[in-house]
Amino acid sequence: MIPRFDANTALLLIDVQKGVDDTAYYGGPTGRVNNPEAKDRIRHILRDWRANGGKVAFTRHDSIEEGSPLKLSLDSGQQLDGMAIEPGDISVSKSVNSGFIGTSLELDLRRARIQRLVVVGFFTNVCVETTVRMAGNMGFDTYLVHDACSTMNSVAPDGTDYDPELVHAMSVAGLHGEFCTAISTGDALALIHADALHLDRVQGNEA
Repeated sequence: MIPRFDANTALLLIDVQKGVDDTAYYGGPTGRVNNPEAKDRIRHILRDWRANGGKVAFTRHDSIEEGSPLKLSLDSGQQLDGMAIEPGDISVSKSVNSGFIGTSLELDLRRARIQRLVVVGFFTNVCVETTVRMAGNMGFDTYLVHDACSTMNSVAPDGTDYDPELVHAMSVAGLHGEFCTAISTGDALALIHADALHLDRVQGNEA
């Protein structure tokens, strides 16, 4: 059983910024995204989370890469509609993949007595995955809402263009049971209000 998300749990939104819609920049000429419903699912979770008085944290990507749409100085670097940062939220800016590198995120979470993280956002195999890996290693009881994340296609060195559905699925598979417990949006919404008797927290295994 996974116990209801409580005052020791924070919802962590990774890089929910307008620039994540720039498929050409991230996926090349054939750029495409999986899970177009992710944004609406994030909004739903965030809305219910706030209504229940839960702690909310954000990472915001401020890229040092030339041409990146994820720069806080650009409109494309601003928050997606319905995902505004509010007073009392934790918010950090980063220029690398992990939300914990070069930021106060860990300290802010510890000061708020957060022990569990529920993670949503962009992109599954990049900033979400890197942050989830570190969160798990830091001892946070981490839950990845897999269908409230999405990513782009990925082009390999040999030119193979991997579909975003595959990239997303492999990222979630690599994280689940080792760095986090992957759950659905429906499970996350249920856990805001009650224990989930049908779900078990997955324990990580050392290599």
